[in-house]
Amino acid sequence: MSAPSMADEPRQVRITSDGVSGKVEVGGVDISRSVQGYELQHRVGGPPVLVLHTVPARGLDFDGLSQVVVATPEQDHGQIIADFLASMEPASLERAALDRDDLDGSPNELTTAMLRQLVDWAQGRG
Repeated sequence: MSAPSMADEPRQVRITSDGVSGKVEVGGVDISRSVQGYELQHRVGGPPVLVLHTVPARGLDFDGLSQVVVATPEQDHGQIIADFLASMEPASLERAALDRDDLDGSPNELTTAMLRQLVDWAQGRG
């Protein structure tokens, strides 16, 4: 999966769905036939991110306001996790872990708190 870049220009996105089927337009172009699924993520302070899962062997064409990331079926989940972990700033992780309210005084409490914090960040919490 390509990581979104803040240097990329946001694109106009319109998604309509009746709960069963839907229509995905990017930059005014209907790309629904090329998409087998999508994920829309939005974190406070940043632009929405639309992850498009394309239909294998069909490709995707669009011309184009959200960051758009195209996920490939062959993406390496281990690499995605490694990239996420590599993007962590150690001092911020340590500070966030020490500020948690679920520290329990156990011998491994800092490591446990750091792992819990990473899970929270990976799921868009805190």
